[in-house]
Amino acid sequence: MNKLSHEQQQTVGDFTGLTPDVIVSGVEDATGIALAGFTHPLNSYINRVYELQTSQRERIIAKFYRPGRWSKNAILDEHDFVIECDKQEIPVVAPMKLKDGSTIGEIEGIFFAVYPKRLGRIWEPNSDDDWKRLGRVIARTHLAGSIKMSKHRLRLHPAKTTATDISQLIESGHVPSRYDKSFSEVSNGILKFILPLFKDCESIRIHGDCHSRNILHRPDEGLQLIDFDDMINGPPVQDMWMLLPPGRASESEIELGLMLKGYCEFRDFDRKSTILIEPLRAMRMLYFLDWISRQKNDPSFNVNFPDWSKESFWAVQTKELDQQFMIIKEEVRDFS
Repeated sequence: MNKLSHEQQQTVGDFTGLTPDVIVSGVEDATGIALAGFTHPLNSYINRVYELQTSQRERIIAKFYRPGRWSKNAILDEHDFVIECDKQEIPVVAPMKLKDGSTIGEIEGIFFAVYPKRLGRIWEPNSDDDWKRLGRVIARTHLAGSIKMSKHRLRLHPAKTTATDISQLIESGHVPSRYDKSFSEVSNGILKFILPLFKDCESIRIHGDCHSRNILHRPDEGLQLIDFDDMINGPPVQDMWMLLPPGRASESEIELGLMLKGYCEFRDFDRKSTILIEPLRAMRMLYFLDWISRQKNDPSFNVNFPDWSKESFWAVQTKELDQQFMIIKEEVRDFS
């Protein structure tokens, strides 16, 4: 299994024992690299990520995986995919080999990986060629991803992931009684409607969380994909739709067309699969709600999600899902 059960995830450990001294000594032991006493935390809610400095004044990044979120094998699947991309000269940041030859260390029961630091700015498209360049990078990544499936990662499919997200939200009692019925009806209505759309769709290893903040522009090297933490087996179009401008997919036909033009220079793309974009958006909405629910025992949960238990929050979520359901039905009708 790539994840613990919903109940187990709510009782796993935290990062309280991850002090600067523990981080520095643990990374030194694992890598054999002497470090200065410098630990600069970087922005990351799920995991803990620190910038460290070697005795030679080089900067490296240590990423500590949230306990219980991924199994060791699931993390290895992520690393294997990134290393395969790196060997094919696809612009990614591969984990460094540790002293024992692996890419995963462990401190205080917490898995971690070490990466070279890479500078760059968040990708922002300014021209048609920017969109085509992006399509080329994604296509090359998908060529590597299509070589084999990940054994320890989920498949992004309504019957596999979304059905679980919905059942866990409803059965765990997170939805207030006032909105329990309406939330259940719209969520399961979406699930039932979109299931046939995924019949026979291609599924390969993909980035899974491919949005602009996970793409760096390096002036001398071009675009670089980072943070494969949410890597999954799924339809290739998943790695495209989150990069489009805000709004419905049908409002971004020009940008999507340019991206696909670059993509098809390296890999074939089933253009019929663009019908999955709005269903995938609904699936992400439900996934995000389930993801929030799994943070309930985090010390900062109430600070980060102060409205979670309020009826007003669930009124908004139910309304937004209902609106997304309408969009899905309209897009499918127009596509036909």
